Amino acid sequence: MTIKVGDKIPPVALKAVTAEGVKDVKADELFAGKKAVLFALPGAFTPTCSAQHLPGYLTQADALKKKGIDLIACLSVNDAFVMGAWAKDKGVGDKVVMLADGNGDFTRAVGLELDGSRFGMGQRSQRYALVAEDGVVKHLAVEEPGKFEASKAETILGKL
Repeated sequence: MTIKVGDKIPPVALKAVTAEGVKDVKADELFAGKKAVLFALPGAFTPTCSAQHLPGYLTQADALKKKGIDLIACLSVNDAFVMGAWAKDKGVGDKVVMLADGNGDFTRAVGLELDGSRFGMGQRSQRYALVAEDGVVKHLAVEEPGKFEASKAETILGKL
């Protein structure tokens, strides 16, 4: 069952890549007490994800914060080492928390998995973005396959 507006962020373990290193976090605790944007994508270093999705949130980070966003998080079904390398490559710094969902547990819990097997990618996350307040989903934008509009930083900024 796919997560929807009004649902709570599930209590799933993730790895957060931070300046201090990789930390274990529970998703529900990470989003508790915050107004947050979570955007998820099929994979680090993949074309649209690297050229547009993550860079858009880096560019719009200050504008999102001005609209009351306390936390911007990027999630992918990659391991923490890949997410760390991608963060370094893209100069993420402290603008976006990079979340590794290495086993896809969070992705399955929210019902937004994507079978990328025909591309040699295995099980991944669909491309989406959500806005949550105190761990409750207030807006959810799931992309149609092959599209990139609903989950862009500029689109989410317009929804705040």
